[in-house]
Amino acid sequence: MTKLAACYDHPRYWNIAFSDETVPEAEFVNAAALKYCSFPVRKILEPACGGGRQVIELARRGYEVTAFDLNPECVRFTESELRRHRISARTLVADMCQFDFNEKFDLAHCFVNSFRHLLNEQSATAHLRQVASALRPGGLYLLGLHLLPPDAEEFDCERWTIVKGKTRVTTTVRVLEFSRNRRIEVVRFSLKVSTPDRILRASTDHQLRIYRADQLKTLLRRVPEFQILGVFDFCYDIQQPLLLNDDLGDTVLVLRRCE
Repeated sequence: MTKLAACYDHPRYWNIAFSDETVPEAEFVNAAALKYCSFPVRKILEPACGGGRQVIELARRGYEVTAFDLNPECVRFTESELRRHRISARTLVADMCQFDFNEKFDLAHCFVNSFRHLLNEQSATAHLRQVASALRPGGLYLLGLHLLPPDAEEFDCERWTIVKGKTRVTTTVRVLEFSRNRRIEVVRFSLKVSTPDRILRASTDHQLRIYRADQLKTLLRRVPEFQILGVFDFCYDIQQPLLLNDDLGDTVLVLRRCE
């Protein structure tokens, strides 16, 4: 038995853990582009791309994808997967709050809570403004994150298993610490990877920023470059728009770069 250091340093297994989300997310990108964009979407930007699940999927669908992550191992793995699938995309190491490109994108997306790694209002605002500056007028930003309803359980544990070929990945997500006042929770992500030859384990604790619906609205008011066009949940049903309120436990915002 070998103990792995950190989940994000092993993007192959991290990708398997969240692989059930890949097609629904990509279909939502397609649907949002058709519903909310007044021009054809070709160029897509993905901040915090991780192991490149969506880089591969959207590039395969014909989009011109640019993606970045702060973890060099994730970027290297994404590049190796692009070579393996014989498709092209641009990938690089960059920070969510400090990036700049010499082109404008039609659409950007950041799903599954990556945004919550930005732990204060300053960094969250800086990120949103950076994305806005990278989009052409009328371009979209699809932003997904969990919200905290007022009556939500503060300490929780979730576990699921995905099997791909002869590899079995069990993911456990457990809340270790929680502070409504500081708006920070500490979440432990654990992976147990079983193959015919060995069992591997990884565990990483992350601080994540907490958002209620009203707190997210307040943040977005600080970035007038964006307008909210639609609110959805992690079912990614473009035909079922929702309200950004305390009933929503998870959300996917469709934001438009103002003209």
